Amino acid sequence: MRVDFYHLQRSTLEQALPKLASLCYSRGLRLLIKTSLSDRAEHLNGLLWTFDPNSWIPHGSEKDGNETEQPVFITTGEANPNGATVVMLTEGGALDEIRPFERCLNLFDGRDEEAVQKARELWKAVVAEGFEAYYWQQNDRGQWEMKASKVPETQEGE
Repeated sequence: MRVDFYHLQRSTLEQALPKLASLCYSRGLRLLIKTSLSDRAEHLNGLLWTFDPNSWIPHGSEKDGNETEQPVFITTGEANPNGATVVMLTEGGALDEIRPFERCLNLFDGRDEEAVQKARELWKAVVAEGFEAYYWQQNDRGQWEMKASKVPETQEGE
């Protein structure tokens, strides 16, 4: 499993999330976006329709139904109804909730100390579990730069 930590410093969640979701979709990956509040889920749902007039990301939320058909699905639940291989966390998360996926994108607000602390705790858990971990931080131009990574050593003979 690979876990990417995106430390939002220049961009807001609303600016970064659609770009990353679009990237996943363009690569043919199924994505599950997790949030804890239904109001926020619906806000993100609307945002994915409107963030760029030249972009189209087929997606839905729990209110829309047809979960299994959505390549990108926004949820407040624990299930993975669209069979996503990638999960995007918008408010932190725990190791157990990301285990079923091949990849996790953890977006966290660098101006929120609680969010930063949750990201640190998840980083430690991910590394202890032996997963790949990558830490991305925005530079002065708002571009992502990898600042740290932890890749497990391969077993002898592999």
